[in-house]
Amino acid sequence: MSDDTPILDPTAPAPPAADDAPRPDPLRSVYTSTFGEVLRAAGISLAVSTYQAGKVILVRWDESTGTVNTHFRAFGKPMGIAADAARLAIGGQNTVWNYRNMPAVARKMEPAGKHDAAYLPRRVHVTGDIDIHEMAWAGDGQLWLVNTRFGCLCTLDADHSFHPRWRPPHLSALAPEDRCHLNGLAMLDGRPQFVTLLGETDTPGGWRANKANGGLLMEVPTNRVLLRGLSMPHSPRWYDRRLWLLESGQGSLALANVRGGAWQTVATLPGFTRGLSFYGPLAFIGLSQVRESATFSGIPLVERLEERTCGVWVVDVRDGRTVGFLRFEEGVQEIFAVEVLPWRFADMLDWGDERLRTSYVLPDEALAAVPEGMRE
Repeated sequence: MSDDTPILDPTAPAPPAADDAPRPDPLRSVYTSTFGEVLRAAGISLAVSTYQAGKVILVRWDESTGTVNTHFRAFGKPMGIAADAARLAIGGQNTVWNYRNMPAVARKMEPAGKHDAAYLPRRVHVTGDIDIHEMAWAGDGQLWLVNTRFGCLCTLDADHSFHPRWRPPHLSALAPEDRCHLNGLAMLDGRPQFVTLLGETDTPGGWRANKANGGLLMEVPTNRVLLRGLSMPHSPRWYDRRLWLLESGQGSLALANVRGGAWQTVATLPGFTRGLSFYGPLAFIGLSQVRESATFSGIPLVERLEERTCGVWVVDVRDGRTVGFLRFEEGVQEIFAVEVLPWRFADMLDWGDERLRTSYVLPDEALAAVPEGMRE
């Protein structure tokens, strides 16, 4: 989408989102007309995770009905999502699910011509309960995970639950004790560059004592603390040659000035901000209602807003203006990850889908031996 793409009035009424969730789950949502217009004009879908509801939600514009479609897939505590045109990875309670896009399957899905991407399951890696937060692929194709329970960045291999690759220097041990709540990861030039954490602490759950303003932004290669005093920071992203993050305890999107050791609030939103993805000048931000619990008590957002909202908000980063939103009415109270998929109407197949029995992906050199009529 170009910077001059017309944006409609976000207050304009729109019909409820059509969802494919089986009843009786009350996974209802409503959206502004501009939210649907953004998806339609850009030709994109969204992958959204909610660990509270145990779902990954595909959000798409349905041209045939002229509505936003929310398609729910069940997962065990899905949190971090890494996604691009060809790959999709989802971090769960004790596993990482890996998918690959198979366009030939998408072309055969009903109704004909509707789907332009179909992510098929390929592998499951069992990590144990490491509280996987954000994930991202490095330039070499290696998937990096934020292992929050052990306070480290890790990768995966066939022989181990996980391979620790980096942890903050203030952590004295590799222990499953969530000592600093390492949670966010930003890549730069194909390498892990920035992380967020909720405290510079080294005791089990020690970050909780100063969660309102004890958050940090760190640089991975240098081990330097770049920002201090953040309120529950999440989702750092290097985008358009600038460093962005969500200050979740404030319910805001912020732009970091690491040289000056400061940050600027770009937009303040009506929920706990977590999950951030960009397309053109637009930021897609996950909002959570957050529970009335010890974890979220005493943070600025809870004191500012008695009623918080859950959904996906679209913000123009040039002026901080809300362009549109999708709001969940009930059933979904928390969002973790929001990722843009560069497909108009993407889908992902369940592990028990019948099409997995008869869908094969072979190396190019092997296709020469396959009868021509069977190739896609």
